[in-house]
Amino acid sequence: MATKIILGIDPGYAILGWGVIRVGIASSRTPRNDVEHIGHGTIQTHASEEMGQRLALINRELAEVIKKHQPDEIAIEELFFGKNARTAIKVAHARGVILMCAVEHTGRVFEYKPANVKLAIAGVGNAKKPVVQSMVQEILNLAELPKQDDAADALAVALAHVRLSLCEELATKQSHSDLTIKR
Repeated sequence: MATKIILGIDPGYAILGWGVIRVGIASSRTPRNDVEHIGHGTIQTHASEEMGQRLALINRELAEVIKKHQPDEIAIEELFFGKNARTAIKVAHARGVILMCAVEHTGRVFEYKPANVKLAIAGVGNAKKPVVQSMVQEILNLAELPKQDDAADALAVALAHVRLSLCEELATKQSHSDLTIKR
């Protein structure tokens, strides 16, 4: 069974969550994907530092996570605009650094809307955070939830990537088989 390492990222400029999973890719001989938790954590910056310093720290520490875990694919949650425009702009800056760092290391990054992550993990696009986290714990067979919400959210992004990319792959195969001329 072939395997892939997936790095999921919950973007932030104060706290960035990351989670790494290994997935055994299904084949005709092994019809289901096996998922294993590899690690998770956060990258934290301090409000007392200027924004440029905070972004540089995110870049350095994320590059170290990528170097250590050597992910085949990186998935990141898209920016959710809340009511605070200042915060959204700062998170957007951090997200730009994260995207650049991810693309430099893997050549591509996969982006998912928060509602799609929730749908892929909990079956409902408006699922509450505790429900999503509980499903992450169950899917990865974790004894306890990660202490940092951001790390748990990043694991959810990685798991959603596995599920959504599998659905996309199956849909592509189906559409190709529908185009096959039958004689």
